[in-house]
Amino acid sequence: MIDRRQNKRQLAMVFGLTTAYMLAEVVGGVLTRSLALLADAGHMLTDAGALGLALFAIRYAERPANLQKTFGYYRAEVLAALANAVVLLLISIYILYEAWQRVRRPPEVMGGPMLVIAAVGLVVNFVGMRLLARSSGGSLNIKAAYMEVLSDTLGSLGVIIAAIIIKTKGWYLADPLFGAGIGLFIIPRTWRMLRETAHILMEGAPANINIEAVKEAMLQVPSVVTVHDLHIWTLTSQVNSMSGHVSIDDPRQSGAVLASLSKMLEQQFGISHTTIQIEDRQCRPSWGEF
Repeated sequence: MIDRRQNKRQLAMVFGLTTAYMLAEVVGGVLTRSLALLADAGHMLTDAGALGLALFAIRYAERPANLQKTFGYYRAEVLAALANAVVLLLISIYILYEAWQRVRRPPEVMGGPMLVIAAVGLVVNFVGMRLLARSSGGSLNIKAAYMEVLSDTLGSLGVIIAAIIIKTKGWYLADPLFGAGIGLFIIPRTWRMLRETAHILMEGAPANINIEAVKEAMLQVPSVVTVHDLHIWTLTSQVNSMSGHVSIDDPRQSGAVLASLSKMLEQQFGISHTTIQIEDRQCRPSWGEF
């Protein structure tokens, strides 16, 4: 299961690092008159906002369920991941647009200060990535935040290489070309995250659960005759729910069958919230075979 307390602590640390570096980048951009650094500071501002949104979502999701929100506020994390993915996709598109503009009219960039500030940013972003890497595979919300920091890390690395080329060769086209490469790297990964969050919001079956396998496992439980109206969906990362109808051959065993099914579904498939209606074998499916 997800350790939300640890995720919240890690997000808070990365949010602090990102915000501090963003402010340093603004100061550096003003002092060096570097448009590239000021533009990257704007990117960092968006990322800081996205990390703040992810942190807020975790805290919001901790609120208890009530009569109006009977499932609680778990979906806040999925909505935050969706919002972050949309913002990151728009940023990537803007990077490509800005790169095209700069290819047409390459601006002069101060390579030395640009290199120093980008090197500091690389260290800050690498630390942020390390903090979020362990939890990014188990939470869509943390994964979205991780992608934000990854884009910043790649941005810092690209700026460093571009700064070295500019400083040694005087080739100002390096700046927009590296920026375009970063944008092209991020877009397909962000698109996959958008599809994943949309799948959850559409109540799609979890990708790691085979509904046919679930049905077959339920039919193996003693006294179970048929399984129908089976629905499996995700509330938030690693929190799966299921509802279904089960007909049994002996109504007196309904309690034992229900307990066996719930235990089996959680142990074998990680489905932590189950709603199962026990019926006799005369009942017919109301939603088709599943």
